[in-house]
Order: sequence, then structure tokens, then C-alpha cells
Amino acid sequence: NNSNTKFLPSISLSQNISATNDISDLTDLDLILAVTPAQHLRSTLCQLKKPPLDLILCSKGIETSTGLFMHDVAREILPESNVAVLSGPTFANEVAVGLPTAVTLACSGGAKQWSRLISAVARPNFRPYFTADLIGAEIGGSIKNVLAIACGVVEGLKLGQNARAALIARGYAEMLRFGDALGGNPETLSGLCGFGDLVLTCTSSSSRNFSLGHSLGEGLSVGDVVSGKETVAEGLYTAPGLLRLAKKHKIEMPIVEAVVAILEGADPSNIVSELLSRPLTTEKGEPV
Repeated sequence: NNSNTKFLPSISLSQNISATNDISDLTDLDLILAVTPAQHLRSTLCQLKKPPLDLILCSKGIETSTGLFMHDVAREILPESNVAVLSGPTFANEVAVGLPTAVTLACSGGAKQWSRLISAVARPNFRPYFTADLIGAEIGGSIKNVLAIACGVVEGLKLGQNARAALIARGYAEMLRFGDALGGNPETLSGLCGFGDLVLTCTSSSSRNFSLGHSLGEGLSVGDVVSGKETVAEGLYTAPGLLRLAKKHKIEMPIVEAVVAILEGADPSNIVSELLSRPLTTEKGEPV
């Protein structure tokens, strides 16, 4: 019936779209958008018979087994392909019905690759913005999922909108610190794939990561929340890998650390109390 009956049942897909479950059908394509969950990207790309000219990564996260971001995974598997990263505040149901959406398109091949991709990606209601900063785009898309879990916990604990706003601001500071340490451009993180995506996922129950955190804040366990779910809350898998990278690079990320503790079974109320009892500092984290 030319629709995604499981996830977007009310949306009729273009007649130009042909669905297939045979990855060999992608062999002769010059452009592939990889939208698999982050932990399955490697195994999916390994099945491609021929590297495409351009590969756009839409998965957001850190590979648990290696600590690699998605563009590093792609370069290991398909070194001949030109990698790009598409990231930004995008709820699929809104994109599907044509509501206005803006995203970041990070191109490893610079303006030349951008000129190839833009005719395939840009639409009147889907507006990409160019950057060559792949690591910045990936950092924003990964960390915002973990911070969305934290904001959901705050909502589940009924701590109020003041607390959520503070958490978004302090979480954004952690994102900037992490980005600076790993070579991301702060302008990228202040844009759609960083701050923009952070605002969306931290303020809406439509966010899978926010919903996960909300349930944890209400007292459910991770197992209870994810049992039987067909969708993936990427922050659940990104959080521990992100914390390992933060410790490796000596980056202070107390909110991310708190999320990992809650995901591992710690009591959310106790973790929030510990966050609030941290030494008072300037907003840059410096002692007064």
C-alpha cells in the first residue's frame, strides 16, 4: 500500500520510492542514506556489495564496542565513499507530512560534495545548512540524546520547568566542553545539529530519549521501559560510551555521568541530590 505501516501508517510514500529488504538492490546507487540504529550501522554497511560515491549518515550515537563515532565506522568499512552527516531537530512524523524543518549537512568532501548532494536532499520544507565539521555534527547529535534522558528524568520526578531549563543550559555547556576537546567547531554545536536538536529532544514527549528518562524518573527500570519496544532510544547506548570518552580526555560531564548512573540502576532522586550538592562555581566551572 506504499506506506510504512509500522511507524508512519497514515503517510503515503511517493510512487518514486520502492521498498526492498534485499540490500543487494542498493548496489548501483551513487548515494545512500544510512538510517539504521547506531549499534547496527557497521553490520549494515558490511553488507553493501559496492561502496557508493556518497554515503549520508543519519544515525546518531557512539558505537559501544569501539567508542567510535559513526563517520569513523563508515570510513573503516567504506573508505572509498565520501561520507556526510545529516543531523538536526527532526521528528520523522513532521518531516513526513512536509512541516518546515532545517538540518545540518556536514560534508567531508566540502563544497564539492555539498553541490552533489543538495539537489537530492533539499526540499522547499526541508532546508539543509552546510558545514565541513563532521565531528561537531556527530557530537551534537549524540550528546543531545543523553541530555534528553536527563530532562525526561527531571520531568518524571516533577522537579519543574526551572530545573529542566537549567539542565538544558548546563548540558549544553558539557556538549561544548566535549566538542572543544575532540576538535568540534563551537559554531556547529550552536547550530541546528547541536543546540537546535538539544532543544527539541529535551522539551518533547515525542522524543524517545525524553520518554525513556521520564519513565525512569517515575520509578520504572530500564528493562521495564525498553521491553517489547520496536523503536530505539539511542541515548541508552550512547551514554556509557560517551562517559568513557569523557574520562579518557579528562572532560568533566557530571550530567552525563548522572544519566549513566541512573541507567545502571541508581535512584534518580539520590542522583539529582548529588548533582545539586556539587561545589558552587562560575558557569565555566571555575572555582569562585
